[in-house]
Amino acid sequence: MLSSILLEGIIIGILVSIPMGPIGVLCVQRTVHQGRRSGLISGLGAAVADSSFAFIAGFGLTFLTDFFKSQQFYLMFGGAIVLIFLGFRLFFTDTIKEVKKYRIQRANPYTDFMSVFLLTLSNPITILFFGLVFTGLGVVKENIVQTGTLIGGIFLGAISWWFILTTVVSYFRNLFKIRIIFWINKVAGMLIVLFGALAMFNAFYPQFNNEKIQKSPIVNMSNKLKK
Repeated sequence: MLSSILLEGIIIGILVSIPMGPIGVLCVQRTVHQGRRSGLISGLGAAVADSSFAFIAGFGLTFLTDFFKSQQFYLMFGGAIVLIFLGFRLFFTDTIKEVKKYRIQRANPYTDFMSVFLLTLSNPITILFFGLVFTGLGVVKENIVQTGTLIGGIFLGAISWWFILTTVVSYFRNLFKIRIIFWINKVAGMLIVLFGALAMFNAFYPQFNNEKIQKSPIVNMSNKLKK
């Protein structure tokens, strides 16, 4: 029983992490630019944040859920501003200067982790998503062992995906010349700005995001697993 719940959690963790949103773009860019460790630590920040939301939803910590929901606009608006800032900063980065810098100086793992962790937390809609998934799977907060196993599986699945992604990107990293890295930074910067603009839209019109989450393939899958 617990092994099947753990497997379900791992699958959910992987599926939650796979979509190439701003966090995925950021992790890939950091892996190419600064190395596999920087990308993996950034992914760890996302995995911990997603697992924290799963913990809040799974154990029914209503005071935290209410806080994130009440502050949803400000969190999403702040996250959007940060994404737009990061995107423009990346777009206008002096690639040659940065490459030379990271050949001499290693990236800061604390900054890598916290930047992605806080960016992931800026989307409290994820609590609603995990709440629907938990309901679909029939896992209730009173069963601490089942809920804890599912949350542990979600973390394992998420960190497994970031490990696979950064390993694959790092494998081909040496093939990327400075000119290719230059264009990767440009494209990544534009994508992150677009994601920031989308996050800004969702901050003002959260109903569109709520409908999208309720129709999510992962939520539908959890409802089918319950049956």
